[in-house]
Amino acid sequence: MFDNTVLIVGAGPTGLTLALDLARRGISFRLIEAAATPFEGSRGKGIQPRTLEIFDDLGVIDAITAAGGLYPKFRTHLGSLSLRGGSVGSSKQPTESVPYPNVWMVPQGRTEAILRERLRALGGDVEFGKALATFTQNEHGVDATLATGETVRADFLVGCDGGRSTVRKMLGLRMEGAALDEKENQWLIADIEVEGLDRRDWHSWPFAKGGFIALCPLPHTSLFQFTSKAKTAEAGIESVVHKVTGHRAGRVAWSSVYQPQVRMVDRYRVGRVLMAGDAAHVHPPSGGQGLNTGVQDAYNLGWKLAHVTRGAPDSLLDTYEAERLPIAAAVLGLSKRLYRTKSIKRGDATNQLALHYRASPLSSGVPLGSLHPGDRMPDARLDDGSRLFDHLRGSHATEFVTPQGPRILIRPDGYIAHIGSTRFAEYAGEPTLEIRGPLR
Repeated sequence: MFDNTVLIVGAGPTGLTLALDLARRGISFRLIEAAATPFEGSRGKGIQPRTLEIFDDLGVIDAITAAGGLYPKFRTHLGSLSLRGGSVGSSKQPTESVPYPNVWMVPQGRTEAILRERLRALGGDVEFGKALATFTQNEHGVDATLATGETVRADFLVGCDGGRSTVRKMLGLRMEGAALDEKENQWLIADIEVEGLDRRDWHSWPFAKGGFIALCPLPHTSLFQFTSKAKTAEAGIESVVHKVTGHRAGRVAWSSVYQPQVRMVDRYRVGRVLMAGDAAHVHPPSGGQGLNTGVQDAYNLGWKLAHVTRGAPDSLLDTYEAERLPIAAAVLGLSKRLYRTKSIKRGDATNQLALHYRASPLSSGVPLGSLHPGDRMPDARLDDGSRLFDHLRGSHATEFVTPQGPRILIRPDGYIAHIGSTRFAEYAGEPTLEIRGPLR
């Protein structure tokens, strides 16, 4: 085994989640990022309920909750008329089975900062300004060379380096799919201060001269997220905002041009190199699925990498692709439909709580009521008053036992591995935590 068990390339939400999961399991890693400084924009601002559950497990949910808020309602401006409508998010009350029922808005830069703070608390950190130059691999490991000239040897390399992934290109993997707009119809996104504009609503001007623009207030900041066709803002973002809204535009903190696409690779693993997040699949912003799907890639992969490095069969890593590739395909299809229809309806369609691994080789046993092997294990209030999620939190697998019913084996990532009468004293080579019911 090399000094660095895992080399993670890219320190966005996906790479940070993977690093956190490895750090809490005591697995050595290096997390490198080509950019010289942390990302500070709002690009992926919607955190879905399933991702909030993951952040609960990783110990950052309080910071994430404090940094964000519910999605505002839309306010559409039509000349002198101003119409208030619905929201892309919900405002449901938590239940015993779903403690985080609503999508939560947090600017991506703040989410990444929170994850970095947690990683430092666990003894890890991001190495900024270190780009991957090249790598080779064999059956024993991966030899990588950084743009600085440094060489790194690792057992595994994971490409979390975004839509323009260097790792993916070096592997020769193609991103199959299509752009959703013509090249000349690129979008511009920016974080900007706007004086005097009501921060209670997400404002849109669908028939503004030159094209649609929108301004969404970013929680706990002085900024709005500006969205428009790139050609609309050719005269300058500040000028466009002032002309359309009548409000003076101030500081532009960050901006980026993008073209909505739905693309993905057909493989997540090539030997000792694996792909995750935008490096493996790119989404349009509709539905808020991109960041969340990447975080869940990492959450699926982390425990498997840890167990393989500790002696579990290498075939465990093959289940990463088997489980996550169909999820990415399904989510991309949803994102495309939402983009095409311009629907603001979200809720259960996008919260990712119903995504499952029922067809996985890791799922076995029989259904128990509405629960199937491969499903997300819902939270529950136990007979002693504690939450099931409190017991699941951490790096272990869990066996839930009720006196009258079958046992439920819950994987380290919170999905049901088995329902039946078999007792699992260990899972993937490590002891399981046994929890006894009944459910209250």
